[in-house]
Amino acid sequence: MPHHTPLIATIVAALVTAFIMGALAQRLRISPIAGYLLAGVLVGPFTPGFVADADLAAELAEIGVILLMFGVGLHFSFRDLLSVRKIAVPGAVAQIAAATAMGMALAWWLGWSPLAGFVFGLALSVASTVVLLRALESRNLVQTERGRIAVGWLIVEDLAMVLALVLLPGLAAATQSQGTASDIAFTLVSTLFKVAGFVVLMLVVGRRVIPWALHWVVHTGSRELFRLAVLAIALGVAGAAAFLFGVSFALGAFFAGMILGETQLSRRAAEETLPLRDAFAVLFFVSVGMLFDPAVVVEQPLPLLATVAIIVFGKTVAAFALVRAFGHDNRTALTVAASLAQIGEFSFILAALGTSLAILPAEGRDLILAGAIISILLHPLVFTLVSGQATSKAPPTEKQRVTIEEEREEARADHIILVGYGRVGKLVAAGFRERQCGFVVIEDEPDVAREAEADGLTVIRGNATARDVLATAGIDQARLLFLAIPEGFEAGAVAERAKRLQPELKIIARAHSDEEVLYLERFGADQVIMGEREIARVMLKALT
Repeated sequence: MPHHTPLIATIVAALVTAFIMGALAQRLRISPIAGYLLAGVLVGPFTPGFVADADLAAELAEIGVILLMFGVGLHFSFRDLLSVRKIAVPGAVAQIAAATAMGMALAWWLGWSPLAGFVFGLALSVASTVVLLRALESRNLVQTERGRIAVGWLIVEDLAMVLALVLLPGLAAATQSQGTASDIAFTLVSTLFKVAGFVVLMLVVGRRVIPWALHWVVHTGSRELFRLAVLAIALGVAGAAAFLFGVSFALGAFFAGMILGETQLSRRAAEETLPLRDAFAVLFFVSVGMLFDPAVVVEQPLPLLATVAIIVFGKTVAAFALVRAFGHDNRTALTVAASLAQIGEFSFILAALGTSLAILPAEGRDLILAGAIISILLHPLVFTLVSGQATSKAPPTEKQRVTIEEEREEARADHIILVGYGRVGKLVAAGFRERQCGFVVIEDEPDVAREAEADGLTVIRGNATARDVLATAGIDQARLLFLAIPEGFEAGAVAERAKRLQPELKIIARAHSDEEVLYLERFGADQVIMGEREIARVMLKALT
């Protein structure tokens, strides 16, 4: 058997190059997505050196799209949307319309068809959830009112894009066959009818069968089988949606994730599939980058400049005006506006679908990809500038001051910081409550953080390795740091950072292996508890 095959070569080149460029992007404090896209450019056909197989990359990317949409559905929260529905729903719809109109105007100037302009404008109208959450978390804004508005806004945008992905193939088929208005209407109605049939089937049958199947698998006790069951549900429902109902893989995967997200097993499902979802998501971004021809920067500088202007300035101004029109202050309007000054994963999916349906010209896809890369690179700067404007305004009123103080974490003296609110973290938190200890929780998983907040705890959302997150938790005044996260090596990074900020801090951590114990102790943990040892000790104690 030959060791070198196009499939293996493509996967190896994509993942290795993506790791290098993603690590570089992380080092420069920008979204790793920009690094993955640039990795695709490096292994693509438009740059010298190794060229990966574009057809194989596209097929791998299709799996990436399915798992990405499954993840979107898994973390979809009607509660988050309902809490800000009065501004997020009308605001997002109006902003999508404004950005789409700007994109269509640019497409008309370039001589494209109205449908091509519509797809181009839609792709420019939707921001990346990944990039947004990174920007909000780095500034501890996720749990604030303005952070919730921005996240709710993107939920509406995501739903609108899911609908666009469903209707676009039927619309393309009707217009390309040069049918009458009634033919186009019939195609759209039949597409909606198929979608409705699929949705009804999922809500009536899937809502019962999927949770039942997963609970049965859980009771088998096989973690491997559970992981396989989740992936089978994601891919199987996506395939059934496409082959039986003629709707997109994306919609099927989204509904599978949404139904699974309503069950008690949603968090475990997310944890078990996260590595594979991340790997295929990276392959998706790399495959998108492979389609990008860097020559567009030289050959079409004015259209590219106009595209970036729509993303960074056009959408920002429209969002700012809309938020202000709904009666919110400049601080909230600037935060929401800056959050939307970039495009991401849904834009790539729309661009790929548009070109595959022969709606969007290749230069349109190149402009979208170039605009995405540039806007993602510029986004930290835009957010920093806007945040500076938001904080340099006139002194707040008494009512605003109270609201601001409620959003911030109160500094506590002689308190405990608990990192992680998983299975172990919940037990530790319950023990703290019984002993009436003052403590705060640091959690970076949105679903888990919401659960901790619902339990009445003070929660700081973000990664505990970040200096500002630890500072917000009051690391300089804490007396104990409990590391309850299961990843021992990540906990070691937290311990090292915490010791730098507070050398006298006592750190207690958990571990799963002797290697993790040594690692944690080397980086500052004062006491490391290995679960297997404690279980064995208690079991042996039962002999006495």
